[in-house]
Amino acid sequence: MSNALEVVMYQTGQAFLIPTLAVIALLFVYAFFALGAFAVQWWQRRRVVISYDDVRGFPLVARARAATHLSDEDLDVMAHKLLELPRVATRVAPMLGLVATMIPMGPALKGLSDGDLAQVSDNLTVAFSAVILALIAAAITYWIVAVRRRWLAEELAWLTTQRRPQAVAP
Repeated sequence: MSNALEVVMYQTGQAFLIPTLAVIALLFVYAFFALGAFAVQWWQRRRVVISYDDVRGFPLVARARAATHLSDEDLDVMAHKLLELPRVATRVAPMLGLVATMIPMGPALKGLSDGDLAQVSDNLTVAFSAVILALIAAAITYWIVAVRRRWLAEELAWLTTQRRPQAVAP
């Protein structure tokens, strides 16, 4: 009974190799897409002044301009939504890299015990290539999230000061 369970678990684990590699490839491509979008946003934000007149590169200001009835909490939720996909990529990519490393280790160890060094080499190549791509994707998206979090905090602070009633001088 335990042997049958072990075989089923092994085969189930092996079935996840191709989907895991596909998701890692997608995350890797997404990281470079996000890096390009980040570069465009940086180019648009290179000027220091935030204003309602030119909102390119300032997504929260653009949304606040389009919908004047947004509360500070609504803007905070929007900021979290803007960071959601790169944050998920930052956290999921290393996990999938570990999964993609561990799945080929079973066949690699089997090949090692059988003396088939070509099989060991092939499986370890897949394992380490997958984890490298996953970590590169995570590093890129982590950096993007860190900088965008600051940018969004600056926008929120600016919007908060713009919405306060101005004190009238006597």
